[in-house]
Amino acid sequence: MAGVLKDRLRAGEVVHGLLSPNVEPDLVETLGLLGFDLYILDTEHGTGSAIEAAAVVRACEGAGLAPLVRPRSLDAKLILQFLDAGMTGIMLPGVRTEEDVRRLVGAVKYPPDGLRGLAAMRANGFLLGKEKQEDWILRANRETLVLPQIETKEALESVEQLAAVPGIDGFIVGPRDLALALGFSDGPGHPEVEAAIDRVVTASKKHKLVVGTVAQTGARAKDLAARGLTIILHSVTALLKTGAETYFRAARG
Repeated sequence: MAGVLKDRLRAGEVVHGLLSPNVEPDLVETLGLLGFDLYILDTEHGTGSAIEAAAVVRACEGAGLAPLVRPRSLDAKLILQFLDAGMTGIMLPGVRTEEDVRRLVGAVKYPPDGLRGLAAMRANGFLLGKEKQEDWILRANRETLVLPQIETKEALESVEQLAAVPGIDGFIVGPRDLALALGFSDGPGHPEVEAAIDRVVTASKKHKLVVGTVAQTGARAKDLAARGLTIILHSVTALLKTGAETYFRAARG
């Protein structure tokens, strides 16, 4: 699933995903059947843990979703647990420096590209299948998505340097936290935030990296895609809100 998603992104295709704290497998499956391409389990703001990750991954696999996770911090051992459970990408919040990005790559990639430890776990079929260990290592390093978030002023100001770090696949812009970092407490609807998104896109193009962010409406998603972003994220809460508003507008109007 991760390899397919990465191939689509490399080809310039726009993919649509959900950022969600929900760990209930039935809900994850339902969301996948609605037509989304990826599911990012948010364990930074949500209460989900590596214990529940495998169930989320299984639900994603059954519904055609690529399973990714946003961990709470740059904790290599925690990231390892998520990857061993079958998560196929890491979106890391709070990135500030090149060293943060290098540490993230080190946590995700096996040697020689990183420092990830190897064990017979769910992600590699407990090393009981036909795939050789060395082939698994090569495939995992090739297919697993590494996506630092740009949501701090420090990361934005050094995004050109961050984009040059080997091993990353792109960036996800966190518009609300970035707006807060830029001094806007009323949300991301400011020209400065829009300019920041465009700056990330420009820096990423030089290194053939992808860029994503959140879109609360279909019109916004279309606009972002036209500006060169290829990972468009929606939240489950916003999705439910939009559906409820559409229903009640028709029912009560």
